[in-house]
Amino acid sequence: MHFDELGLAPELLRAVTEQGYTEPTPIQAQAIPIVLSGRDLMGGAQTGTGKTAAFTLPLLQRILPLANASPSPARHPVRVLMLAPTRELAIQVHESVRTYSKYVPLKSCCAYGGVDIKAQIAELRCGAEVLVATPGRLLDLVEQKCLNFSSVQALVLDEADRMLDMGFIPDVTRIINLLPKQRQSLLFSATFSEEIKKLADRMLASPLLIEVARRNTVSETITHLVHPVAVSAKRALLVKLLKSNDF
Repeated sequence: MHFDELGLAPELLRAVTEQGYTEPTPIQAQAIPIVLSGRDLMGGAQTGTGKTAAFTLPLLQRILPLANASPSPARHPVRVLMLAPTRELAIQVHESVRTYSKYVPLKSCCAYGGVDIKAQIAELRCGAEVLVATPGRLLDLVEQKCLNFSSVQALVLDEADRMLDMGFIPDVTRIINLLPKQRQSLLFSATFSEEIKKLADRMLASPLLIEVARRNTVSETITHLVHPVAVSAKRALLVKLLKSNDF
């Protein structure tokens, strides 16, 4: 299969081709048609499988009929909300959004903590159809009353298992409750714990499930080692390992 067989708009295909993409990865080949159809999706995929394009490309296409070049912020409300667990991942996802949308009049914004919120507020007030954010900073923006979610058509929760590990699930739940009930929702996770399944039940409506990795497994690039050690010696062993790089 080639990208031009997935039903994507010429403007999106042009951006994809410029990145050197010709054949979609397994997650892209399976997810893009489902997302284009408007169905909710639960995807089992690890980092490095191409999942960002798997949800970004079809969601950009779904809001493409509403794209416009108007300078008015009111013509560019948030239509797609993408949540990522870390600043680094949010920036990475946003870069992909900008790359794939370079030939369409859609605006995007990235919001994350650790930096002055004022610049992000100013950017949002100029309008952005696609907002990529970390949960904590998004709630900060909500408290600043600079966000309106009434036009949100789609929600993406990326790396849900890391969201869980970092304690963000309560924040994510708060955000979900602020969004329109009628929306498309996509959840991606490398593993599916019981907590993730409960979140999916709250977030998704009759989702389709696709998996491109064995369930509840970590990446094959990760090596596991065990060092039996007394509790009292754990700190000393950790310091020794970090200094020696001998893992």
